[in-house]
Amino acid sequence: MNNDVEWMQHAFELAKKAKEHDEVPVGAVIVYEDRIIGEGWNQPISSHDPTAHAEIIALRDAGNNVGNYRLPDATMYVTLEPCAMCAGAIVHARLTKLVFAAADPKTGACGSIFNLLQTEELNHKVEIGKGIMEDECRALIQTFFKEKRLKSS
Repeated sequence: MNNDVEWMQHAFELAKKAKEHDEVPVGAVIVYEDRIIGEGWNQPISSHDPTAHAEIIALRDAGNNVGNYRLPDATMYVTLEPCAMCAGAIVHARLTKLVFAAADPKTGACGSIFNLLQTEELNHKVEIGKGIMEDECRALIQTFFKEKRLKSS
């Protein structure tokens, strides 16, 4: 099995955990030397913390696990294109690569609206991969919001 698919499947399982807790279903894992060093799922509602996105939680977890906020040579796998806050944190962490499943045309900051990861003005650039498990991850998010709308009507 392709490692990118394996890692994205793990992120997808984390996204389902977020959904179980009535959070927007996004999951993220950070991999270094073929092992997971950090993981997270969306938790801003339950934690009352607007920064508790899956990517931020995964970065915090990885930083604690390796004892450094810089994560060179690591790759993040996330089920949805990161927002500006998360993209900025990814740059500051000096990740080598980001792989996301589904693009986010409303808030995506890694190519959809703009691309913070590769802007000329910043001193670090992050390689981007996308589209792995795109259909499954997009369907999970769309179903989540469809169910939310049905409950509120």
